[in-house]
Amino acid sequence: MKLTTAQALVRWMLAQRTELFDGTEAPLFPGVFAIFGHGNVLGLGNALEEVRDRLPVWRGHNEQGMALAAVGIGKATHRRQVGVATSSIGPGALNMVTAAGVAHANRLPLLLLPGDTFTGRAPDPVLQQVEHFHDPTATVNDAFRAVSRYFDRITRPEQLLSTLPQVARVLTDPADCGPVTLALPQDVQAESYDFPDALFAPVVHRPLRQRPDVRALADAASAIRSAERPLLVLGGGVRYSGAAGRALRFAEQHNLPIVETTAGRTLVPHEHPLHAGPLGITGSTSANVLAGEADLVIAVGTRLQDFTTASWTVFSPDVRMISLNAARFDAVKHGSSALVADADEGLRELTDVLASWQAPASWAARAQSERSQWDAHITSLRAPGEGLPTYAQVVGVVNDVSEPTDYVMTASGGLPGELIGGWRATGESTMDVEYGFSCMGYELAGAWGAAIAHTQGVVTTLLGDGSYLMLNSELFSAAFAGHGFVAVVCDNDGYAVIHRLQTGQGGAGYNNLYADCTSSHPEPPRTDFAAHASAMGCAVFTVDSLGDLEGAYRKAREASVAEKRPAVVVIRTHPSSWTEAGAWWEVGVPEVAHRSEITSARDEVLEGKAKQVRFLS
Repeated sequence: MKLTTAQALVRWMLAQRTELFDGTEAPLFPGVFAIFGHGNVLGLGNALEEVRDRLPVWRGHNEQGMALAAVGIGKATHRRQVGVATSSIGPGALNMVTAAGVAHANRLPLLLLPGDTFTGRAPDPVLQQVEHFHDPTATVNDAFRAVSRYFDRITRPEQLLSTLPQVARVLTDPADCGPVTLALPQDVQAESYDFPDALFAPVVHRPLRQRPDVRALADAASAIRSAERPLLVLGGGVRYSGAAGRALRFAEQHNLPIVETTAGRTLVPHEHPLHAGPLGITGSTSANVLAGEADLVIAVGTRLQDFTTASWTVFSPDVRMISLNAARFDAVKHGSSALVADADEGLRELTDVLASWQAPASWAARAQSERSQWDAHITSLRAPGEGLPTYAQVVGVVNDVSEPTDYVMTASGGLPGELIGGWRATGESTMDVEYGFSCMGYELAGAWGAAIAHTQGVVTTLLGDGSYLMLNSELFSAAFAGHGFVAVVCDNDGYAVIHRLQTGQGGAGYNNLYADCTSSHPEPPRTDFAAHASAMGCAVFTVDSLGDLEGAYRKAREASVAEKRPAVVVIRTHPSSWTEAGAWWEVGVPEVAHRSEITSARDEVLEGKAKQVRFLS
C-alpha cells in the first residue's frame, strides 16, 4: 500500500484498539489535539483530514494546553486510552515539553508528534529552525529526550515498521508506560513507501497481567505472617490495573488497615472500616499515625514519592517493606522486598498463599478510630465561619454535591492538600490530583481531556487564581469543541501556598502574594475572572459568600451538561487557611541568611534530617 509516512502513521493509529476493564473495546487513540504549522500541516495535517470521519481532531490554542488535555485523557481512562498531540517544529514543539514532563512524572501514556526540520537539509535553516553549530543533526525536538519514555526521529518512511510496535509497547505496558515522542521531519512526512497491509491490521491491546515470582511470593507471605501491625498502601498502579475491588477484598480477608497515596485516592470507599485515610504531607494525620506505628508495609502500585512518604520520615526505621509493583524499578525502592507483578494478579496470588491469616483485630480497629478523628477535624474545617471562605470549605461544598459518577481534579498550589486530605470518596477512581509534576495550568487543560474521556457524571476541576492565569486558553478550546466541565476558581490574590512555604521557613513575604509584588500602580488592577471566562465562551457564576456556593455550583453543573461548554464558578477565598496533615518534608532552607527566622528554620531542617530513614531494612 503506497502511502506517505504521515498517512501510514495515521492508518496505524486507527488500527489500534484497546480492551477496557469491562471487557469492551475502544480506540486506543480516541482523537488528536492539533495546532498546524508549516512543519506538519501538509504532511500530518492532510493525512488527518483524509480520515476526519474516523479520528476526531480538536484544535487547541496553546500547544502545552492541548498536550496536557491529552494527558488528562490517559488519566481519566486509567491508562487504557492514549491522547495524541501534534505541532509544528520550533516554539509549538517546545511548548509540549512541559506536558511530556507531566506524563513522564505521573507514568501516563501520551503520544507527541512534533514536526521537525528537513532531513534533506536543502532549505536549512528553515523557518523556526534552531541551528546547532556543533551538531547539524540536533533539533529543538531533542529537548523531548529527557521527558520521553521512548523517543525516535523518523528519517525514512520505512522506519515506522520497526518503531511503531515499540510505540505501542511503551504506551500500553504497565511497567514502562509513559510519553512517546515521534519527531517527524516535514520532508519525511510527505515521502512515500510501499507499506505492507499487515501493518494496518486491527490490534487489540489488553491489560498485561504479570504474575509474581513464586519464591518472592513465599518470602512476602512469610514476612506478612510475622507482622503484628501490617499496613496496606494502595497507589496508582492499583487503579491502572483495575484492581480496586481485589485490593479491598484482600484487605478484608486479612483484616489489614488501608491507606491511599495521591495517585491511589478514591480507590477505597471513605466510610470503609479499614480505611485509615490518605498518606503523606498532603494526606491525613490518621494515615500518617498508622504508618509511623506499622512494623510492615505492603506497598501496592506506588513508587513511594516524596510527598507520599513524607520525605522518608513517616515510617519507622524498623519497618519492613514489601513492594508489589509492575515495574521492578519502583519495586526495589526504599530497600523493599520486591514483588514484581500486576497489582490484581499479585494480590490474588498473595491472598491464596496467606489463606486464612489475619492481622490482629486491635490493630485493624485503629484504622476506623484514627480516621474518625481526622474526619471530625475536616468537618470542623468545613463548617461555615466568619470572613472569606477557606479552601476546605469550598472543597466541602463541592464534595457534598458530587455524585458517585463524577470526577474531580486539581494539580498545584494549596488545593491538592485539601482534595487529597479532605475529600470523601463518592465513587471509585474518581479523582485526578496531578502531583507528580504539580503543573500549574493542568487544572483547566487536563479537565478538557477528562471531559472528553469521562462520559458519565460531571468533571469538576478546582484551581487557584495563579493556575487560571498560567494557562486558560483551553477554556475556549473546550467551549468551541463542545466539551463541558465545571471549573471552580478560588481567587486568593496570588501564589498563596508558596507564600505559605516561604514565610513558614522564615522568609519574608516576597513576589508571591500580589501585596508583596513590585508594582508602580498605587492601586494595581485585579483580574476579573468572571468577565474573562465569559469572553472565552464559558457559562459563568460569581459567588460572593460561602452560602451562595452550593447553589452556584449546582447551576454550573447543569450548565456544563446542558450547554456542552465549561462552566466557571468564581469565588474569593482566604489566602492563609490550610489543612495540615502533621507530617514533615525537606525543603532547601539557606544555611546563611540575613533573617534570624531563616536561621531558626534551618535548625529545624537539620533536626528533621536527623530523623530521616534513608534506607529501610
